[in-house]
Amino acid sequence: MDPTFWRERWQNEEIGFHQPEAHDMLQRHWPRTQLGAGAQVFVPLCGKSLDMVWLAEQGHRIVGAELSEIAIDAFFAERGLEPEVRTVGSLVVKSAGAYELWCGDIFAMTPDALAGVGAVYDRAALVAFPPELQVRYAAKLKELLPAAAPILLVALDYAQEKMAGPPFAVPRARVDRFFSGRYDIAELESRDALDSNPRFRQRGLSALEETAYLLSPKA
Repeated sequence: MDPTFWRERWQNEEIGFHQPEAHDMLQRHWPRTQLGAGAQVFVPLCGKSLDMVWLAEQGHRIVGAELSEIAIDAFFAERGLEPEVRTVGSLVVKSAGAYELWCGDIFAMTPDALAGVGAVYDRAALVAFPPELQVRYAAKLKELLPAAAPILLVALDYAQEKMAGPPFAVPRARVDRFFSGRYDIAELESRDALDSNPRFRQRGLSALEETAYLLSPKA
């Protein structure tokens, strides 16, 4: 998608995707990653998500990537944190406390940025891209990550013809196609999510499935 779309969403405060609390699937299933306290977690397209706060409360250090500087600045301001700022290539990196948030195009990041990452939490990134960019994003994620890092992925599936994304549908077959060569894929939980997301019913959906997957690197 055009990066301007997401910047304008934040500029206009059209952020219905932002959740007022940490995602319940994250809280239930994160222990399955078996990541120890002190380890780094990568949160792609992180916005100002409270999922990052929950992960930090578990003792993790957070590396986030986000296109909108408004979102990053809001996250730090809401925590009462004044970040240090540095530039790495075309990206601006803001760091304070347990958080290091990279502002800019995720496709411009290099593996050096994530060399210390022990696991990934993706609730908002894969579903944010249309199908043709999901392919590119999945390839980029595998390029960036250390080989041993598992991924906790939360994805949505629905009849794509019923609603124009974002969020975009990510059926199980697509998860397999993107990741099964490198990861063992376990479906941890799947549920009907339409009642808890009434705005999607208003946009034309009659069914919406939310699924949590654990992607474990193959031996």
